[in-house]
Amino acid sequence: MWARWKAWAKQLKTQVFVLYLACRDERTPWFAKLFAVCVVAYAFSPIDLIPDFVPILGYLDELILLPLGVLLALTMVPDAVVRECRDKAEERMKKGKPKNWAAAVIIVLVWLIVLGWAAVLAYRHWFG
Repeated sequence: MWARWKAWAKQLKTQVFVLYLACRDERTPWFAKLFAVCVVAYAFSPIDLIPDFVPILGYLDELILLPLGVLLALTMVPDAVVRECRDKAEERMKKGKPKNWAAAVIIVLVWLIVLGWAAVLAYRHWFG
């Protein structure tokens, strides 16, 4: 069972990289690029929107949301582009998964805003 999960995770990483390459292809429609950029940015970000230490919800994005986003984005991209990008992705994935630090910064900023908002609400509640 562990081997199946590991193979599934590796396949998902490859599919995300396929999307990354498809975003850069001029044959990909603009709406597919827009959606795929969002999925790829989140997938390659070293920081999760919902941290993994949050019980159950922490793994929700990796187990459900990310695979659904990848599947939906891949259906928007023309088949010929997906085939070419899949070949390129398998070759380049041997070198390791790229990181998207811009997406990481955005996610950190979102969490800082949420924490700041929570601090303001707590301050107003306790100190009037």
